[in-house]
Amino acid sequence: MSSAENGQPFVSSGNKPAIPWKPGFCAVWYTSHLNQGWALGETRAKRAGQRTRTVREDWLAWIPNEMDQLFDATRQELESSDVILCISLDEALSLCRGGQFESAKDRATVIAGLFDRLAIRIDHVIQTIKDHGAHFGTLPNVQPLSPSNFRGPSAQRISVMNSLLAKVVFRERTRFFHKLQSLGEIIEDLQKEARALLAGISEGASEFPDRAWQLLEVLAYDLNTCMGETTIILKSFFCALPAEELEPFREKLVNLAPSRFALDHGQTHYFDSE
Repeated sequence: MSSAENGQPFVSSGNKPAIPWKPGFCAVWYTSHLNQGWALGETRAKRAGQRTRTVREDWLAWIPNEMDQLFDATRQELESSDVILCISLDEALSLCRGGQFESAKDRATVIAGLFDRLAIRIDHVIQTIKDHGAHFGTLPNVQPLSPSNFRGPSAQRISVMNSLLAKVVFRERTRFFHKLQSLGEIIEDLQKEARALLAGISEGASEFPDRAWQLLEVLAYDLNTCMGETTIILKSFFCALPAEELEPFREKLVNLAPSRFALDHGQTHYFDSE
């Protein structure tokens, strides 16, 4: 797929730029690369009323106002949770660089909660898309996960299997639901690994705390990748969603979400239920 370096839109399912780990750097490929060159309004006029054929076209495509509002609110909610997690993690990594491991340890509980909050919110969007697609038969364009977009071994292993399956399975439905399942599995594994690492840090059981924090940064990077993949799937899903299915989809996304999204008089607001 195209990369931002060539001035072309970056699709998450393509080759993700290799960003080496640097102390204090929480890699956020999604917000820095996905948006570069992807002007959502560029093709609205020509896309209106047409079914797009690729994920890239979906990202650029026009969607009705209410869908656009709900998409933007959901996207902003995920991105806000991700930014807060990254800032907190970067602060802890900075403390580790300065040898202040006790101060970094004090932040472990907060970071554990932030990691879980983002993971739960991403998974909720995935499950809402999955349930609606299974019930109504709505299927968007989809591309397989790319192992190069992940850094952790567990996430890479799952994405390799998804990529291989996409090459041998031609049914669009199977490929779509397997990608959603794969993302769910990656998120579940990331949560388990993050909890174990942070528990060890909090209890002082980690023999090499600086190494533990570096591993945690890798997990946060992969969770950020899952967020980007989910956002792209959501936009493609809206491109395929019939207008009469918007309300049942919105109801499930809003009413069962950790954060609530509401459409009111042409405006979209999202509220923390925490």
